[in-house]
Amino acid sequence: MSEIYLSVIIPAYNEEKRLPKTLEDIGAYLSRQNYSSEIIVVDACSSDKTPDIARKFSVKLLEVKNCQGKGQAIREGMSAARGSIRLFTDADNSTSIDQIEKMLPYFGQGYDVVIGSRDIKGAVLNPPQPFLRKMILGKGFRLLRKFIVGLWSIQDTQCGFKCFSQKSASDIFPKITIMGFSFDAEALILAKKFGYKIKEVPVVWVNDLNSKVKPSHMVKMLLELIKVKLNLITGIYG
Repeated sequence: MSEIYLSVIIPAYNEEKRLPKTLEDIGAYLSRQNYSSEIIVVDACSSDKTPDIARKFSVKLLEVKNCQGKGQAIREGMSAARGSIRLFTDADNSTSIDQIEKMLPYFGQGYDVVIGSRDIKGAVLNPPQPFLRKMILGKGFRLLRKFIVGLWSIQDTQCGFKCFSQKSASDIFPKITIMGFSFDAEALILAKKFGYKIKEVPVVWVNDLNSKVKPSHMVKMLLELIKVKLNLITGIYG
């Protein structure tokens, strides 16, 4: 068995302003728990002082050269992790680390993948998303994703707070082909394809108006979904 119970993976791109508070909060929370843990910061070719900030904390820093996006950063982080449970969370701390308390019990109930959701009963968005962002990146992407690649039973594939068992992470992330924002959907499709049980859990999500995900990314995300569909058809995933 792994010596580490929980690995927390944080992809970071030019996060010198937001990362310190996030690392302080996560580090303080984990220090109070009765299980072993590690924090892994994956720097995705930042041009600011993000790596220097990470080095000031008790974390493992991975610097990915020529990083192609968030998907690659998380894939590298999952590969380096040693935890029995592996969580990835955003550097903006939009979902606080204490939300994991809602998720961990499900691994004892036979689930392999437990994901945070902003779109099911019990979720709290503070403040609510702006109307256009909610319609385009929320409902719009959800409809496209369901019609193109399925996952009809999952309402929110894009919340950046997801937990994987060691086994499911080891099977899923080496096969990830999407390096952009749609990698979440690809990871869940692979989880379903490999027969892993997925649980969607409502979380408290603090809306960051400075989020790097913009409506203009919708076209790229659409193309990424089409690529996933073609991968499924051609049998690339095995």
